[in-house]
Amino acid sequence: MALALFDLDNTLLSGDSDYEWGQFLVSKNLVDAEVYDQANKKFYEDYKQGTLDIVEFCAFTFTFLSTRTMQELNELHQSFMQESIIPLMGDKAKALIDRHKKQDDTLVIITATNSFVTKPIADAFGVEHLIATEAKIVDGKYTTEIAGTPCFKEGKVTRLNEWLKNNDHSIKDSVFYSDSHNDLPLLELAHNAIAVDPDEILDQVATQRSWEIMSLR
Repeated sequence: MALALFDLDNTLLSGDSDYEWGQFLVSKNLVDAEVYDQANKKFYEDYKQGTLDIVEFCAFTFTFLSTRTMQELNELHQSFMQESIIPLMGDKAKALIDRHKKQDDTLVIITATNSFVTKPIADAFGVEHLIATEAKIVDGKYTTEIAGTPCFKEGKVTRLNEWLKNNDHSIKDSVFYSDSHNDLPLLELAHNAIAVDPDEILDQVATQRSWEIMSLR
């Protein structure tokens, strides 16, 4: 069985779930709309430019999680899925996942976005394995701290290697789909790197290295 690795935001999804979660909170008046919207957009631009401070960003996004119970958050997420995420789950992405399943590949979504936001999305895509940034949980509630290594840039390689140690798979027979130059460390490690609707930097790198370029839009 091959190992099929998928970035989530702007790869399988035709949008960014982390950013959309922030916009969802703003739309529901659950945060200070003006302040939160401005910060959310700034962090998203930093991500696209490759300058995101992942620790600072996680502290920002985990703050709201830390103020609610798990039940409250899960109820909010159900609305978020229906309103914001389902429309971003395209037929081509679903078909790609189905193709890998029919090949009996092992499918893994590996994403910088935290697992609270992304686990239900992975479930909706029918992908069993998820490697994501984790928020530290104390006494059954989220904190503003990251648990372990954030799944971002080189951290994706670290987290995947940790996962491989506990699962009977090898990076030697793998494919990784991503849209972002932030994922170059893992794209360079994978046996087969595929740029999906790539950003400008990744498009240039993929062209130079003769990586496959495809679209799921």
